[in-house]
Amino acid sequence: MSATLAHPGALERALTDATGAPLIYPLFMTDGWFVRSALPKRLGDAPVHMLSPLGVEPGLPRLVAETLNAALTERGWDPAMSTLLVASHGSGRSEKSKQATEAFVQSLGSLIGFAGIPTGYVEQDPFFAGSAAGCPDQTLCLPFFAAYGGHVKEDITEALHEVDFKGVLLDPIGTFPMIPSFIAASLSKAWQSLAPA
Repeated sequence: MSATLAHPGALERALTDATGAPLIYPLFMTDGWFVRSALPKRLGDAPVHMLSPLGVEPGLPRLVAETLNAALTERGWDPAMSTLLVASHGSGRSEKSKQATEAFVQSLGSLIGFAGIPTGYVEQDPFFAGSAAGCPDQTLCLPFFAAYGGHVKEDITEALHEVDFKGVLLDPIGTFPMIPSFIAASLSKAWQSLAPA
């Protein structure tokens, strides 16, 4: 079952319907305020096992690299002659979001030899529009987001339009077709680790 913090009562109903101590998989890209403060507050004293959010999963960069390699091949682009622009949320209050994004970018960079991997943030420096403005035409823009929310549909898309971005805007990572099975594998592994020997 799933529940979103955006719908009042959805999380509480899911907890009521759950048996035992359910696994909670935060569909977020960083281990920031929502995961560390908002979610635990909403969970209260409920007995749960919380996993790491999607964006900090160690296997995510390799999974994303497969998609990026396919996007490069489809266009006949050499990674060494291409740029990857990573768009992320960022935060004006904490460095956690930026740190998680940079860790992801570093891991991804070790898997694919792009000419450059600039990052840009919606809510902190370096801001996304400025990062996008300097990108060459042969650029893939990767939204480091879990879904198509307002930031991807509006902020990022509008910024790319404003700077006359000639590259390719990819889907947000959380919407990649292989993400559900990736999450299912993480949940299965966590469940097995909790099972009595």
